[in-house]
Amino acid sequence: MRITEIQRCEVRPGRLVEWTLHPRAVEAAMSLPEDSRPPAYAQESHLRRARSLRQDGLFAPAWLGAAFDIPGPVDLAVLEGALAAWALRHETLRSGFRWVGDEMRRFTLDADSLLLHREETGDFPDAVKLTQYLQERFDTVADALTWPNFIFTAVVRDDGTSVYMAFDHSNVDAYSLQRIPAEIHELYAAGLEGRALIGTPVASYVDFCAAERAHADEIDDTHHIVSHWREFIARCGGKLPNFPVDLGLGPEDVSPQQKFMDEMLVDAADAAAFESYCRPYGGSLTGLLAATALIVHEISGQPVYRTVVPFHTRAKSQWSDSVGWYVGCAPIEISLTHTQDSLAPAQFDSTLRHVRSVLRENRPLSRMPIARVLSLLGSDFRPTSADLYSIVSFVDARGIPGSERWQDLKSYALVRVSQGDKACVWITRLHEGLQFTSRCPDTPLADTNMRRYIEALRNLIVSVARQGAQKPVGTTDC
Repeated sequence: MRITEIQRCEVRPGRLVEWTLHPRAVEAAMSLPEDSRPPAYAQESHLRRARSLRQDGLFAPAWLGAAFDIPGPVDLAVLEGALAAWALRHETLRSGFRWVGDEMRRFTLDADSLLLHREETGDFPDAVKLTQYLQERFDTVADALTWPNFIFTAVVRDDGTSVYMAFDHSNVDAYSLQRIPAEIHELYAAGLEGRALIGTPVASYVDFCAAERAHADEIDDTHHIVSHWREFIARCGGKLPNFPVDLGLGPEDVSPQQKFMDEMLVDAADAAAFESYCRPYGGSLTGLLAATALIVHEISGQPVYRTVVPFHTRAKSQWSDSVGWYVGCAPIEISLTHTQDSLAPAQFDSTLRHVRSVLRENRPLSRMPIARVLSLLGSDFRPTSADLYSIVSFVDARGIPGSERWQDLKSYALVRVSQGDKACVWITRLHEGLQFTSRCPDTPLADTNMRRYIEALRNLIVSVARQGAQKPVGTTDC
């Protein structure tokens, strides 16, 4: 699925129907006893940051969503059953938090109490107004500081229906979103045929939160992972790194309006050739980090490229079908002090070898939640904005069930771009090629430098892909 914003996901006019958690279920949840399973560190950090911003008068929506089509006339009752069955599979959607003083306490609605409420919102003949309505509705409902914090909608037309779903980030990651279209289609087809789907129960992200937190609470500020992050942050001047090009911000610009960039970098053939060239060094992630390091060095002249790289934490197969926020982060430093002509082919090969070594050394650090590490750093970490760090992410999504139909079904993973002073980059391998997505401050200089980066990245990937095609089979520069 392409990662994009709702304004770019082909919203078309139609009759809007919405599903939220039924008021009876919400009322039942309010009197539930405490669930002893704690929040994940990522969840707690996310909600505390949202609460702090709100107390300062800043509302920065941060929901994630999924969009996809169901071709042909739709049976709304069957679709409602599919949506309810899907929500029932994933316990995190039934689980929320209460504030007791400054502490977060979990509660979890019983599966038998989950019930959706359908509302016929009305006709929207204008796609722009419909898009604006959906964004505002998602901002309100899929909010970190409310519960329930998800909403399902359908835009119904004679020739098909478009489904739009939004969730607060505390419940989902990109992989969770990418699995949704195939699962809903499967449940909907089963409903139309009157058959029940019998499968392996899906593991609960709430259980994962408890297990991950118990493990994270075993370390203290003397642990080697904490020491590694402390040293990394010290070299970043006491904070986590931003994307190392000039974004046109002053020291007081901590929450500027952001803009969104979304385009295909290269087609499937060049993506495959680039992957093939980089495979001896670890694959596309290694290649993209090496390319980024060299390009931002060309733009900014900085001798070391520092960034935070996300990795999934679904280390055990039991979590592979589970919806949740299964992401950890590792600090990465790529030295370019030896660089002369940074975009020369030989330099790229040398940087590939260096990045492979850095990733091997640092990826294990992502198994410890970054929020836990930061909580142990004390005054060694001085956050300067709510947008904590810049990332460069790579995901190969071609193996996700249903991915071959994403383009035909107009399937998208949605991100809400609002405010923040960091530039973040997501690169996704699709069947059609490599897709580039980023959010960055909405300034002329940020636009100029990020577009320089995108074009240079595209040119380097194509150059490497074509160069690799000319190499004898089996040769590498290792």
